[in-house]
Amino acid sequence: MSSTEIGVMNSIQSIVVHLDGTQRAATRLRIAHELAAVHKAALTALFAVAPRVIPLPLPLSDDMPNQRLLDEIDSTHRAHAKALVEREVGTGAPASSWEELMGEPPIQGFVRHALVADLLVLGQRDPTDATGFDVPAGFVESVILDSGRPTLVVPYAGEANAEPRTVLIAWKPTRESARAPTASLPFLRRANNVHVVCAAENIVEARQALAQARRYLQLHRIAVAHEHHGLVAGDVANELLSLATNIGAELLVMGCYGHSRARELVLGGASRTVLQSMTVPVLMVH
Repeated sequence: MSSTEIGVMNSIQSIVVHLDGTQRAATRLRIAHELAAVHKAALTALFAVAPRVIPLPLPLSDDMPNQRLLDEIDSTHRAHAKALVEREVGTGAPASSWEELMGEPPIQGFVRHALVADLLVLGQRDPTDATGFDVPAGFVESVILDSGRPTLVVPYAGEANAEPRTVLIAWKPTRESARAPTASLPFLRRANNVHVVCAAENIVEARQALAQARRYLQLHRIAVAHEHHGLVAGDVANELLSLATNIGAELLVMGCYGHSRARELVLGGASRTVLQSMTVPVLMVH
């Protein structure tokens, strides 16, 4: 297989960005437009929120205690999102298609669209922004785990760059971790500095794992500028985020781990902490 064919296989041709009523949706849309322009990809702006819920303190009947009524989608949130798309296109950004879920739960509906996308652009949940409460609390985690698609999560604070120059890859010999560098190749090829960090039981295992990652990246003509090891096993996420800050990383690449799927989503500890505390964009793959 030629290098041209390999490049096509690892390119980004389609992007889906999640829109809602939050102010930070504008940042996600801007980054998605910039990514679409850089990679010459088709972009879909998907408005996905849940209907407003009206609690009823008194039972309607003996058969329906504690029922709740579902109201329509908040029209102001929809108008806000639609205006963002129109404004971006008006400033010269590449045209994007507008889609919205009609009577479909936001997670399941978004996943259905995500399955045929090369990259998803989602936003970290901001617990202080009440306009985001019409999106389920576990939206980002659920979409990543249920779709299996590479996902760029944009933090609710700080800057985000469509062409990050310094990238940190969190590596360990697992399926999820192995998928993440492959998904990030379009970003890695444009980066100036690529760092790889590994958490392992001991220094020997860490060095072996880093050598494995280095060989893989070299086959894709990605030079690893720096290798790191020695993350504390009990606090991998915070060590990882601290390292990202210290080296000035503009993108963190890592696998997303889900330990179980029952009534509620249970993420691996590191994945959960990163999604809650991140201040740098994170490219995640399950």
